[in-house]
Amino acid sequence: MPSIRVHQVGHADAHGAIHAVRQQVFVQEQGIASELERDAMDPVSAHVLALDADGTPVGTGRLTPDGRVGRMAVLASHRSQGIGEALLEALVEAGHGLGLAELHLHAQLPARDFYARQGFLPEGEVFEEAGLGHQQMRRRLDAASAINSHAEAVAATTAILHRARRQVWLHSHLLDPGLLAAGPVQAALRRFASGRHDKQLRVIVHDAAAIGRAGAPLLAMAQRLPSVILFREVADPVDRALASACLINDRGDFYFRLIGHRLDGEAGTALPARSRQFEQQLQRVWDRSRDCSELRALGL
Repeated sequence: MPSIRVHQVGHADAHGAIHAVRQQVFVQEQGIASELERDAMDPVSAHVLALDADGTPVGTGRLTPDGRVGRMAVLASHRSQGIGEALLEALVEAGHGLGLAELHLHAQLPARDFYARQGFLPEGEVFEEAGLGHQQMRRRLDAASAINSHAEAVAATTAILHRARRQVWLHSHLLDPGLLAAGPVQAALRRFASGRHDKQLRVIVHDAAAIGRAGAPLLAMAQRLPSVILFREVADPVDRALASACLINDRGDFYFRLIGHRLDGEAGTALPARSRQFEQQLQRVWDRSRDCSELRALGL
């Protein structure tokens, strides 16, 4: 994100900059009625503003007192530079500062994957707002969220992979083909695995032979990146009896399923104390398991 600064600002002091960005994105670009661009919540909300190296406003967003993220806008000329992500992280920090238990938002449909990558889970049906399709999404700040659907499972998995810095742990009996093959998950896996060379994805499986016969996108990726994606197969009888599945990263994010062949479970974002417990358990299982390099040498 070249020379971009993101600040929390007051509406009274920065309303001109805030509304200039929103007017250009929402009214001029998206065709939303100008009277919908601002409302009575603006003066009482927390706002964040992104400025370029010259101090020109290029992005903004707000957080209402009840925890609703909204009015997220980045100028077209500055998109795909990580500014939206930085704005959202600043709003999450504002939510922590306000003592909020959770944040929620109405995501425009093309932006659902963006919010999912930052730990927001979809809920309910698609609806129309200001003439555009939207999805309700929510992120808990103080506790884990229940995962009850395939869409929520994909969002949680995507967030953990996208937000990881250097290390990801995956414990999956048969590599969850219905989950790990989902488009957003595959994109997050590629982004993580093909980034910096010091990254590592440690995968613990239960039946390497069955996985090899079935094939999986992760296996093809492991062939290309054998130093990044490492496989071990459980060997200890106690570990073989484990029915659970788990995915964690080094940002304190986790997705745990008590019954590994099902997707329902719980996921948490930025909850390091809980995530550390899962990591310690997976480390013990990893140490007792056997290396199965054959999964990185298949003729796929």
